[in-house]
Amino acid sequence: MLKPCIIGVFDFSCSTRNRDFFKAFNHFVFATIDPEFKMNMNFKNVKTPQMPGGGATSALIKLGVIGGLGLYGAMNSLYNVEGGHRAIVFNRLGGIKEKVYPEGTHLMIPWFERPIIYDVRARPHLVESTSGSRDLQMFVLRSSGTTIDTGKVLRVKIGLRVLTRPVPDQLPTIYRTLGENYNERVLPSIIHETLKAVVAQYNASQLITQRESVSREIRKILTERAANFNIALDDVSLTSLTFGKEFTHAIEAKQVAAQEAERAKFVVEKAEQDKKSAIIRAQGEAKSAQLIGQAIADNPAFITLRKIEASREIAQTISNSSNRVFLNSSDLLLNLQEMNLESASGKK
Repeated sequence: MLKPCIIGVFDFSCSTRNRDFFKAFNHFVFATIDPEFKMNMNFKNVKTPQMPGGGATSALIKLGVIGGLGLYGAMNSLYNVEGGHRAIVFNRLGGIKEKVYPEGTHLMIPWFERPIIYDVRARPHLVESTSGSRDLQMFVLRSSGTTIDTGKVLRVKIGLRVLTRPVPDQLPTIYRTLGENYNERVLPSIIHETLKAVVAQYNASQLITQRESVSREIRKILTERAANFNIALDDVSLTSLTFGKEFTHAIEAKQVAAQEAERAKFVVEKAEQDKKSAIIRAQGEAKSAQLIGQAIADNPAFITLRKIEASREIAQTISNSSNRVFLNSSDLLLNLQEMNLESASGKK
């Protein structure tokens, strides 16, 4: 049962548990109003009040802090390595670990460790380089007689496509020496240097006709150079091979001159064939005339036979004509009746 109590300036009906709290508060008020009261007070016997439910609140706070730390640790102590990837771990105390972690889920110490994930699948890289071929000198196109400065013409622009990937076992070394963007730091320099060194060994025509051997030699040198940086090359291929505009025009002019030379050669051969055919034709006509003369000399009726054949052809042509033709009865067969066939047969 509550009892009325008078404590200092306050008069409350309070329980025994709260009486100490109000007594301490009144002492504080009097000490503020009257400094001498503060000097005469003895705080050793004052009991510190305890707030209602204070123990449960502190327990809840402790539980919340512990639960938050546990949740943070659980969320940041696991990491996943996807397919086609590998991971290495950086430790704040020991640096990069030598172990390479495969695909799957792995544990780490939050804040003290962090994973570094690499893509170990082959990735394409396109690089274009401009270099000079072996025949960087003055040359003359004999067919057209055109002189061209190959120092400006025979600049070759080559497009190269390479498939690269890091060596999985050497990922810690790659990270220490090159970092994560190792391709951008290594590939452009070694590709440009290799292309210039290889292309300089071939002239323009060899680059076109021996493209397979050029690609094979470039791949061999690039593979050896990339292995020094722990990078593997799966494929190297030439995607484009272009020359200067002047060189293209010179090749076109050479092709046109070659076609004109072939055309002139054809004309000469045609003239020779026409000459041979004329000679053969003349020889045939001479032989034919000789045979006809010999036939007439041996048998005069040969002329009468030829007249009959000519008359037959003329008569056939006239009969097939749409126009009406009237001939004299004496000239119907072109005077065949006047031919002296008996004399011819008598001589025979």
